Amino acid sequence: MSQPYHNDQEARQRVASTLAKLLADTYTLYLKTQGCHWNVTGPHFYDLHKLFEEQYSELAAANDEIAERIRALGARAPASYGEFKRLASIDELSGTPAATAMLRQLLADHRTAVRSAQTVVEVAEAHDDVGSADLATQRIRAHEKAAWTLDSLLQAG
Repeated sequence: MSQPYHNDQEARQRVASTLAKLLADTYTLYLKTQGCHWNVTGPHFYDLHKLFEEQYSELAAANDEIAERIRALGARAPASYGEFKRLASIDELSGTPAATAMLRQLLADHRTAVRSAQTVVEVAEAHDDVGSADLATQRIRAHEKAAWTLDSLLQAG
């Protein structure tokens, strides 16, 4: 008879490892979005400033939820810039791009985060971890909505 999932440390570690990468992407995107919020300029300043604030606030809450799920699995959550940089698929914000470039970068980054979350879903489902799969599915929806919003703004301009 096989052990239940919650007793399988190796399976929990595999899921936690994919969640750590999702956390690194989410944290990097959070920091990048906040940087865009602080530094955006141009004729659409007010609307973009507010949008970026909404998005980084949502990402801040997601960081906490993902980290707590990692801890619930019995693993250590990454918690330093160095760890996030090593694990992330998303690059930090470099310089102060124009507003349109900010939108393009954040759009690409949300799409990258969707792929990270999809990996979590696949690994979690393979190990019957419904809780982690559900969390990652929620993240996919949030990133897809953010990407749709950013893409719509790029099409308008």
